Amino acid sequence: MKTISSLFFLLGVAVITVIMAKLGVRPILDAFAHLGAWGFVEIVLAQLAVNVFLGVAWYAACPQLGLGRAIGARAVRDAVGNCLPFSQLGGMIVGVRATCKKRPARSRKPPIGLAEAAATNIVDITTEVLGQIAFVLLAVLCLTRHSGAAQFTVPALIGISIIAFGVAGFIWTQHKGGALLRRLGLALSNHITHSWGALINDNIHQFQSYLEALWARPGRVALSAFLHLLAWVGGAGITYLALHLLGAPISFIAAIAIEGIVCGIMSASFVVPAALGVQEAAYIALGLLVGVSADNGVVISLLRRGRDLAIGIPVIIIWQIYEWRSLRNLHADDAQLSTEP
Repeated sequence: MKTISSLFFLLGVAVITVIMAKLGVRPILDAFAHLGAWGFVEIVLAQLAVNVFLGVAWYAACPQLGLGRAIGARAVRDAVGNCLPFSQLGGMIVGVRATCKKRPARSRKPPIGLAEAAATNIVDITTEVLGQIAFVLLAVLCLTRHSGAAQFTVPALIGISIIAFGVAGFIWTQHKGGALLRRLGLALSNHITHSWGALINDNIHQFQSYLEALWARPGRVALSAFLHLLAWVGGAGITYLALHLLGAPISFIAAIAIEGIVCGIMSASFVVPAALGVQEAAYIALGLLVGVSADNGVVISLLRRGRDLAIGIPVIIIWQIYEWRSLRNLHADDAQLSTEP
């Protein structure tokens, strides 16, 4: 799998190189000059607002996290997935770690352990994909207003059908997979030490219990999926804003069409690291369909990567400082306990 990802990475770099060579660097630099530093700041601020809203959507399904924890953990999960050379699975693993929380001793609320953190992350990702499916379908409807849309709508509908089928199976597994998970935990525990085996079994039982409790509140799940849909629409709003700042205004419906289909294409190309080349080609092709020049299509793609880095790198640094302080406090508590009579 690593070899395949490396090959797709190299292919993506080659695609970007060909695109840049064909279009030339000068038009792209001119577009950035027209945007200006303040224009980029506006785009980053708009993305920050969408990121906060994503945390609100997570909190709607999992209120036990607290709003601040949901916003912060979501920011860490996205930052790692966007900025570090990990797959989306790697970003989720780090997101689970960021979700865990040791509450103060005076608090009556129990700490957020590994099993609960994993369950809440899975439910959030599932509701986000549900919102994405609705958003891609909305984008397909918006795209049908333009001639030549069939070449994109048919693949998008096929892709979204595959995603919907996969999500349905994933949700069914979360509801009905408890027995399977328990059998898997039992099989693993028979081949490792007793203490580790007991830990795995306990975590699997807790994990499934948390999943069942979260899915037992369909109203909250539906609200979370709807809020995720609004966040996807907000992402289209950022594309709309960016093109207006670049001096290439389009309608908001066209922005939804571009962003929705691009998101669907990027979801289908998950094996390509950071969707290199895929994202750029998609923005160019869809932009041309709605009247956006190829160089502005490349600029929109680069702005998307730039805003992710501008937000993600500070978030990762803050998270690392938080982790370092937590580890230092833990060592201090252990040292104090060891010196007590």
